[in-house]
Amino acid sequence: MFRTRLLWFSIGFASASAAITQFIVKDLWVDRTSISSKLKENFDSLDSRISNLESVISSKPTSPQDEGNLT
Repeated sequence: MFRTRLLWFSIGFASASAAITQFIVKDLWVDRTSISSKLKENFDSLDSRISNLESVISSKPTSPQDEGNLT
């Protein structure tokens, strides 16, 4: 009788632990994916800004006075 109760308690405890662990891992995975996609979006935005700045700088005509100030 005691062994049967201990067995059922162990099975219930193990299944509850597995369910809780699954929810925690799923939540952590969603957070990681969200942070990763947000970071990629920010870097893509930064890359497009830099490309736009580079194209503006390269298309700007330089006068002889400004050539000494360019680095």
